[in-house]
Amino acid sequence: MSKPKGRYPKQKGVAADPSCFINRELSWVAFNERVLHQALDRSWPLLERVKFLSIFYNNLDEFFMIRVSGLLRQLREGFVDLPPDRMTPTEQLIALRERIALSLERAQRCFQQDLLPELQREGITLVTPDSMSDKHRGYLRRFFELEVFPILTPLAFDAGHPFPHISNLSLNLAIILKDQKKGERFARLKVPDTFPRLIPVPADRDKILRKMGIPGDGRCFMWFEDLIRMNLDSLFPGYRVEDSYLFRITRDADIEIEEDEADDLLESIQEEVDRREFGSVVRLEVEDRTPKRIRNILAENLEISPHQVYAMSPPLGLSCLSELCRVRRPDLKDRPFQPFVPKDLSQGTDIFRTVRSRDVLLFHPYDSFSPLVEFLRQASQDPSVLAIKQTLYRVGPKSPIVEALLEARQQDKQVSVLVELKARFDEENNIEWAKRLESAGVHVVYGVPGLKTHAKICLVVRREKGGIVRYVHMGTGNYNAATASIYSDLGLITCDPEIGADASEFFNLLTGYSKQDSFRKLIAAPAAMRRRIMEMIAREVENHRRGLGGAMIIKVNALVDRECIEALYAASAQGVPVFLIVRGICCLKPRLEGLSRRIWVTSIVGRFLEHSRVFAFYNGGNPEIYLGSADLMPRNLDRRVEIMFPLEDRKLKEAVIRYLLLPQMLDDRRSFRLNPDGTYTPPSGGFDSQEWLLSVRGAWH
Repeated sequence: MSKPKGRYPKQKGVAADPSCFINRELSWVAFNERVLHQALDRSWPLLERVKFLSIFYNNLDEFFMIRVSGLLRQLREGFVDLPPDRMTPTEQLIALRERIALSLERAQRCFQQDLLPELQREGITLVTPDSMSDKHRGYLRRFFELEVFPILTPLAFDAGHPFPHISNLSLNLAIILKDQKKGERFARLKVPDTFPRLIPVPADRDKILRKMGIPGDGRCFMWFEDLIRMNLDSLFPGYRVEDSYLFRITRDADIEIEEDEADDLLESIQEEVDRREFGSVVRLEVEDRTPKRIRNILAENLEISPHQVYAMSPPLGLSCLSELCRVRRPDLKDRPFQPFVPKDLSQGTDIFRTVRSRDVLLFHPYDSFSPLVEFLRQASQDPSVLAIKQTLYRVGPKSPIVEALLEARQQDKQVSVLVELKARFDEENNIEWAKRLESAGVHVVYGVPGLKTHAKICLVVRREKGGIVRYVHMGTGNYNAATASIYSDLGLITCDPEIGADASEFFNLLTGYSKQDSFRKLIAAPAAMRRRIMEMIAREVENHRRGLGGAMIIKVNALVDRECIEALYAASAQGVPVFLIVRGICCLKPRLEGLSRRIWVTSIVGRFLEHSRVFAFYNGGNPEIYLGSADLMPRNLDRRVEIMFPLEDRKLKEAVIRYLLLPQMLDDRRSFRLNPDGTYTPPSGGFDSQEWLLSVRGAWH
């Protein structure tokens, strides 16, 4: 790989030395290694470990589709702006391949040598063709002929047949055939995704188990590609099938829209989503026994370099392991729990009355998502409600939130919704919801040109005896009932008049023409968030200098922004203690003498995905806490519409500190500690902050 030409800007600031920063991409790989650590951790129930391994592989697919593809694009275009660590795209790609290869080796050993034997001991078995009786072979042959054969399309590759298009993330077989007269032939067969990847082996499955020395009452599966391989002869009559080799490709899936040139943004996004299947190839995964000549045929026709080829032991594409988690074995899964519902927020209560009496702070998933759904349902049915305005980023395929908005429109209320069409990998869901909302008469807008709207806010305008009252919900997570059960997020419902006024003006900014860049209580990006965060950090430094005490706790998904990192370095250098809870990417190096000795960084990877963003400042003894949707990344601060909102009620501030921030700082069961050299020390203690929260859920209300 050649070094790209381009701009290499001079760096300024207290941490101009590139060694003071961790590379963003390598930091992400370290995060995914922490996910893999959970799959290796025997303290988790078995099927939860399988789930973590599935997440590891799914994360890796997305990383190649978006981040690795971006580095390769920089190489092709020959123009880059170097990151603070100064690694070129070539250097990053080399380092990534080496690091990812090691992770994949660990992941494959975890699956083959650890999880598979454990599953087998529990009666959950992945059978192979060699282990089956003739009776089962006959059954599967009939199933193949009736259900599978009709949808398979073998494609020849020779002088008269061009190399076929290979779709993104599809599983394929490269098949070698022999003809007595014409010699060797090459064909490609796509493994269709119309069936589960793991096919249940039905009748008399216990006989298979007994043959393998496993007790009955289990579940048997076989890989779908093995079923196809068992029957390849029926697809090529007159030819002898010499062998077949699995392969899989990953394509560039990053959507780029020139909004100023798009006459119809919805149509343009749909076109780009469809075009994902034709993005340039980023990675080729091949079965490790694939001959070099077959690898070369594939690489040459896919137009990729040798460093983009990954030889792996089968099976490939193990994100499909999530299918095993559907097995009804509650003894092999996390113990279920019932989310807490405060009595004054339960179904049938007057939620508007509750919010008039107090601000409501919900800790998901420990608190149920249902009060928020009930809030919108009541708003949709309440004759006193005049209008509802809401942003939607990731709502999922089945959304009670959207259903409530549609019902509100049926009740002749004014409903305005900003649907962010550029929510990565949720574009198609959001397009469908946008169309459905528009057809129902909802005012649908697609955001501010050139910016992605990531803010989570809902405004309900209600006529009451004293006049108009505005009820506002703001959150750190999406309006998605499914993810609310597995993501750790915070949401606030308030009727504070100033926040209500801010919310109205914020929606005017989104739906109309407005250059407003400041609000009474809300802090919005890209106009003011970066500046306000810098000011709050600087205030802690000044308070510390004056002897008033200075400290901060920041909880985010990612810390990448160089200006923010330098501000935190400067605070630490002045003696201000800084506690960072960063789940994913962290480009800051803690505990460096003279630079970050007063900074501690932890990453929690547990049962729930830590997703909330919290900014807590000591503020001279009067703690100031903001919640929001933004991470400390350039894209959030400069290229997205985001909001941070204050917690002003003393009890709510105490609840966030007592039940969220302090327990996570003390966590030594699921919390990894970031070291000065960029490595993470795995947990070795016994206090799991998430499990503790489950045991005390509802205590903060």
